[in-house]
Amino acid sequence: MANDAAAWDQAGFRDRVQLALDGFLDSQAERLAPLGPDADRLLAEARTSVAGGKRLRAAFCYWGHRALAPGDDDEDALVRACSALELLHASALVHDDYMDASDQRRGRPATHRQLEAEHRASGWRGDPEQYGAAGAILLGDLLLAWADEMLRRCGLPAERVAAALDVYDLCRSEVITGQFLDVSVQARGRADVDTAMTVLRYKSAKYSIERPLHIGAALAGADREAAAALSGFGLPLGEAFQLRDDLLGVLGDPATTGKPAGDDLVEGKRTVLVALALDALPDADARLLDSSLGTALTADQVTRLAGLIEASGAPAQVEAVIDELVGVALGALDRADVDEHARGVLRGLAAAATRRAV
Repeated sequence: MANDAAAWDQAGFRDRVQLALDGFLDSQAERLAPLGPDADRLLAEARTSVAGGKRLRAAFCYWGHRALAPGDDDEDALVRACSALELLHASALVHDDYMDASDQRRGRPATHRQLEAEHRASGWRGDPEQYGAAGAILLGDLLLAWADEMLRRCGLPAERVAAALDVYDLCRSEVITGQFLDVSVQARGRADVDTAMTVLRYKSAKYSIERPLHIGAALAGADREAAAALSGFGLPLGEAFQLRDDLLGVLGDPATTGKPAGDDLVEGKRTVLVALALDALPDADARLLDSSLGTALTADQVTRLAGLIEASGAPAQVEAVIDELVGVALGALDRADVDEHARGVLRGLAAAATRRAV
């Protein structure tokens, strides 16, 4: 299994995804050229938003396809189809950063902050923050529309693309509604572990791994039964992936995550990690953590709250849940009727998704 996973050129795949995205945006630039320099600025932000990253969604889509159709189909068309999911991801991040009032993404200003800064530097009329917000909403919408367009025009057989679009439609609805669940939980200021897991599942877990696998399976012409077999692997792995992200959002190193320390605490995220900590902490510490979430925190306050969470034992509990979910996912993968090489690569991707530092 390890040799199979090692045989996959992960860096080469990421380069091919970037090439496909760059080519797609080049074509959009030609179409939008008559709109002038403002359109150029929006396209520049689009290019930044899809630059780099782990490309996990594209990879799971690709290997979901290869798991069920290991030898057929046009390679370039398949990579284009998989790359469409990176546009969906970029759309979600642009909107998410604005809704969470995040200042940074991957070590650079978030889209709304970048556009706000451009407005201010140019001395334009009106509110720079409102301009940045409007630009981020519009860019996120544009990326979402482009994801659909890139998938539809990928070049694979029309009936397979139509089946994949059916899954994509569901994926898109789930992640947008899951995002609303998240902001609603933050607004109410409370969430037990079960509620936090529901948000996690629909905001991130399904669209990060399970649905990309399903889209890849649909592109391979697989029937629903074959695609459903991948859920036993994809859903628990997606949950483990997001639980790891929640740990990094509180305890991660800004030098590697590209976001400020304790960013999830400042944003008031009601994650599984936070819910477990609130359950375990003494009353006074729990009240301090609960009342501090979603407020402007100093570096010292972030450090203190992170220390409380660590002392609660919640990170160790989350680590244990991650291990359990990964075990369930890998067990399901071992039982699935899939190509052996793809099985090995998917095992490697599972490790990459859940043992990461960023």
